[in-house]
Amino acid sequence: MNPEIKSSPIVRREIPLVDLVSQYRSLREELLPAIEHVLESGNFILGEEVALFEKEFSRYCGVVHGIGVASGTEALHLALHALGIGPGDEVITAANTFIATAFAISYTGATPVFVDVRADDYNLDVSLLEQALTRRTKAIIPVHLYGQPANMDAIMRFANAHNLKVVEDACQAHGASYHGKPVGSFGQAGCFSFYPGKNLGAYGDGGAVVTNDAELAERIRLLRQYGQSEKYIHATLGYNSRLDTLQAAILLAKLKPLEEWNEKRREAARLYHEFLAESKAMLPREQPNARHVYHLYVIQHERREALRVELLAKGIQCGIHYPVPLHLQAPYRDARTIPLGAPVTTRLAQRILSLPIYPELTRVQIKRIAQTVKALE
Repeated sequence: MNPEIKSSPIVRREIPLVDLVSQYRSLREELLPAIEHVLESGNFILGEEVALFEKEFSRYCGVVHGIGVASGTEALHLALHALGIGPGDEVITAANTFIATAFAISYTGATPVFVDVRADDYNLDVSLLEQALTRRTKAIIPVHLYGQPANMDAIMRFANAHNLKVVEDACQAHGASYHGKPVGSFGQAGCFSFYPGKNLGAYGDGGAVVTNDAELAERIRLLRQYGQSEKYIHATLGYNSRLDTLQAAILLAKLKPLEEWNEKRREAARLYHEFLAESKAMLPREQPNARHVYHLYVIQHERREALRVELLAKGIQCGIHYPVPLHLQAPYRDARTIPLGAPVTTRLAQRILSLPIYPELTRVQIKRIAQTVKALE
């Protein structure tokens, strides 16, 4: 045997938290012509690809109308605004979410009320909704966090009983479903982000609102385009919040393999469950009647920081979603939490860790990650 080969070290590639480069390479032949078509057309704002994507994505979500906007944050903001949420109103949402959910409420002048979550699925604890209700409550934003649908049966019953609007934050849940019905199709509106790392991601920012309400859809279209009813005629105060034509073209190409990608994420989660079955980590659990699409694979571990350091030392990227709860962030330190201090969310922030997950993740890579997790124990 060649002694040089025998003594060569084994080179292991780093495992990223999400691998957008591999995804691009797999779709290069579809993406480049789609991008070139937009460049050749010169129609970069609200071009034909935007309308086509809105139609295809709303169909995918099981609703009639889709409105492309600048980001997931703007999708939430404009949906709330179009529903008449404003100063003096309160909007209930989950304590465990990205801060954009809360910012969207604040942008309207309304006040977010943070309801604690369940420790087993990280989503809003519906048993606490009654405690959050006041005469000022006007809406609920359930968050389908990490790709796991919230308990929409209970949320819709509560909302209907108290005449509350429901705006679903589905920014991490493209393709998730509850009782076989796509998320985003339960409330008055469903909101999605197309941030690059999402299950359906653009190559920049982008978002969409989906709805079955034609009047609501028209109001959001008006708001996203300077309140413009026709060119240079402005019917209301509006915003510059449009989905770019280039991004719409990219999203159209990516929408076709989305179901295949989601199934690959689910298979990756199954393998994690298999390889980590005997570990001390608490694994995510798909709720009954839910289809989890694993935007993130989030475990809990008593030695989270030591595990994070060990994974990084082995070339395995990981994340924390989210390390500082919303009610401990500077803009919301005086916010109302149900119960006081949102204890489950606060504790989770010290325990949760996101492991790599994406459609291109291999069995060998998952096994390597699992071995690293188990070795710490």
